[in-house]
Amino acid sequence: MTQHAIHAVGLTKDYGGRRGLDRLDMTVEQGEVFGFLGPNGAGKSTTIRLILDLLRPTAGTIRVFGVDPASGPGLRSRIGYLPGELALDGRHQVGELLGFFARLRGGVPAARVADLADRLGLDLSRQVRSLSKGNKQKVGIVAAFMHEPDLLVLDEPTSGLDPIVQQTFLAMVREARDAGRTVFMSSHVLNEVEETADRVAIVRDGRLVMVSDLSSLQRVRRFEVTFAHPVTATELGAPRGVADLQLSGSRLQGTVDGEVDDLVKALARHTVVSLRVEDPNLEELFLRQYQAPGPAPRTNQELQHVR
Repeated sequence: MTQHAIHAVGLTKDYGGRRGLDRLDMTVEQGEVFGFLGPNGAGKSTTIRLILDLLRPTAGTIRVFGVDPASGPGLRSRIGYLPGELALDGRHQVGELLGFFARLRGGVPAARVADLADRLGLDLSRQVRSLSKGNKQKVGIVAAFMHEPDLLVLDEPTSGLDPIVQQTFLAMVREARDAGRTVFMSSHVLNEVEETADRVAIVRDGRLVMVSDLSSLQRVRRFEVTFAHPVTATELGAPRGVADLQLSGSRLQGTVDGEVDDLVKALARHTVVSLRVEDPNLEELFLRQYQAPGPAPRTNQELQHVR
């Protein structure tokens, strides 16, 4: 039976008077890109530190490839990590620093390091202290990817990168996934998650409010229609897959899950002035989850009732 890349059950972390993570249940499968979303303070960094054994849980369990993160260097050698706040020793040249990291990783070939640096446009002869934020981020990316780890844990990975390098980085993520490696990516940049992730999770106040695969999210589209004359809900009927209806006189808004055929047939019974159907937007979904009132769900069972 294939082990999960990451499996957390009831994962909780208390920081004295406040709770950073509250009974989080989460499973990340091997070979997928898993987007982990939430604003500052939501619990993303706490989750990452628990995955990496930089913190220990107050309660609950977490396993990485079936073992406790505290199991030692054997597991750590399978992980590549890019922190959200990257601190580098500025006294060395970039090539020297990456060579040191390569030796720590058991001897990564110099050609591998040079190839990654070339793809990202990173000058190995520069002093680290002279680098811009974007170029320092490139050093971190090379260090995370160089040993072709089974699990990449990436925290705000494109911070400071220009758009062209961002696209190169996203291609590297897809290549890692295609090679069977797992990518756990925390990001504020929703469109890059949308471009690469197989599944996304949204965390709020230390709890998961949504876990979904991108293909399911992309089925749900928002529509807006204007009729020549006001239409009532009774006249419209109940087209299959339609939800979140807002009817105001001659204007109708809502969402449709899957095919739009039933919706179009229902609309065709009336005189339609205009019809607009929008592709799903992860940013809109993210904002909707954060604007929703009430406590966030926390368990897999509760999450089954959250889109």
